Amino acid sequence: MAFLELRNVSKSHGIGNSRTPVLENVNLTVEEGEFVAILGFSGSGKTTLISAIAGLIEADKGEILLKGAPVTGPGPDRGVVFQSYSLMPWLTVQGNIALAVDEIFSGESKTQRRQRVAAAIAMVGLSHAAERRPAELSGGMRQRVAVARALATSPEILLLDEPLSALDALTRAKLQDEIEQIWSRDRKTVILITNDVDEALLLADRVIPLTTGPGATLGQDFRVDIPRPRDRSAMNDNESFKRLRAEITQYLMDIGATAAAAADESVALPQVVPITRKDPPPKVYQDSAKSPISDGYVEFSGVRKVYPTPKGPLTVVDGFDIKLKQGEFISLIGHSGCGKSTVLSMVAGLTGISGGGIILDGHEVSGAGPDRGVVFQAPSLMPWLTARQNVELGVERVYPHATERDRRDIVEYYLTRVGLADAMDRSAKDLSNGMKQRVGIARAFALSPKLLLLDEPFGMLDSLTRWDLQEVLMEVWSRTQVTSICVTHDVDEAILLADKVVMMTNGPNARIGEIMEVDLPRPRSRRALLEHPDYYRYRQQVLQFLADYEGGATPKKKETPITAPDPVTATKAKAEDEAA
Repeated sequence: MAFLELRNVSKSHGIGNSRTPVLENVNLTVEEGEFVAILGFSGSGKTTLISAIAGLIEADKGEILLKGAPVTGPGPDRGVVFQSYSLMPWLTVQGNIALAVDEIFSGESKTQRRQRVAAAIAMVGLSHAAERRPAELSGGMRQRVAVARALATSPEILLLDEPLSALDALTRAKLQDEIEQIWSRDRKTVILITNDVDEALLLADRVIPLTTGPGATLGQDFRVDIPRPRDRSAMNDNESFKRLRAEITQYLMDIGATAAAAADESVALPQVVPITRKDPPPKVYQDSAKSPISDGYVEFSGVRKVYPTPKGPLTVVDGFDIKLKQGEFISLIGHSGCGKSTVLSMVAGLTGISGGGIILDGHEVSGAGPDRGVVFQAPSLMPWLTARQNVELGVERVYPHATERDRRDIVEYYLTRVGLADAMDRSAKDLSNGMKQRVGIARAFALSPKLLLLDEPFGMLDSLTRWDLQEVLMEVWSRTQVTSICVTHDVDEAILLADKVVMMTNGPNARIGEIMEVDLPRPRSRRALLEHPDYYRYRQQVLQFLADYEGGATPKKKETPITAPDPVTATKAKAEDEAA
């Protein structure tokens, strides 16, 4: 008998004509002690699936069996951890966990309940913070409390609904390790919902994609036959890992392509084909983008940023030095707090420079200006304006002497390039997050900037949408060759986009620690990247750098050059929780 079984589970939301199928004929069998990862993307019904297994909602048809008994409501045999940790802000760590323990184990003595709480807190490494309140904890620590609360009830199955997706890369890696250690010790049955292929392969026995909605269902099973414990650095050279990673990525891309094709068929195209569907970009754009300077087009010289604090000056960035050629694309990567976004904000003119200087096309940067296009993590559109009008705002300023037709050509050209030809006149408030970010990308390119600045532009999006927009960005960039700097925490994104990956040391006093030239042919695609023989060597160099700086500002060992990667022997020191 299976430990957990889902038989033809279906669930819809809404009523009448507005009723939408979310899950359709979902079948799943999970053995006791098995760790299953379900890869779900935005709108695919992943939270609905977890909620149904947890007994928080009831399926419309089909049945869910736990140890042969139907699931008819929530129970202490299922521990649930959602993306949002939902802690009581007035209670301490101990108090938040005791709420659940006191409710479920009310028949036990006070001492026994206190021991349960203490054991759960120790299990996630928060004994030193037991008396702190949520406001005094980092995001990673709060999520540890949520995990501890679920574990304290001694559930028979642990249900994790993207518990780490809102955390920075370092904190996420640390909690992944702790989840794996907890699972290895207790062998509890675990179902993890995630949008991260690497996370799924690091933790799970099986990986199962959830197809896109409406009417999502589970797709192909991928069994992860990689020995445990799995070291994320060593896995980079594991052939089984590479093969599974490529297969799952391709499977997900195929799902996305099928969904996109179906969506295209349901959208009525405009009656008139825009005259802007042409190559190259409009002439007025090309004229505005010209510069006689090639080498040293962008130059950072001894750039420093110091913030005043009650304890004295805090130097966040200390001596940032680099020269960019015109048309070069660099990625900035490093741990949270290393000053990546501060560097971007200084060159954008949004934050003052405390020391040194930045030269752009022969002129010193002294403030914000339309010669720099910026795409932030949140697209920051005017919600009452259409996609077209949001792009027009900048175009009208940058091309005041151009004809109205020229300006319209530029707006329509870039909105078409980012895949919004049929949504130009929709209000921003009616667009999905991915579509809003497409508008932000179009707006930045339409300014004909001398420098394009991207601050984790896809950080808030699920993997499938992120992959799609990376392809969009590369396609549009290939037509303009605008000099670009992209801040990211995603190693694959950094390599995929850039000519150089610039790795920053930890803050405070952060600076450039290493620069890696990416000698991969363009145009690039994710599929080609995974198949390139040098890709995993590049990836290993960045991963090794990040591992070396994981424990603090001073590396634990010398960085490994790309010609002689050392993926197996890298060791990782535990960082202090507060640094998360």
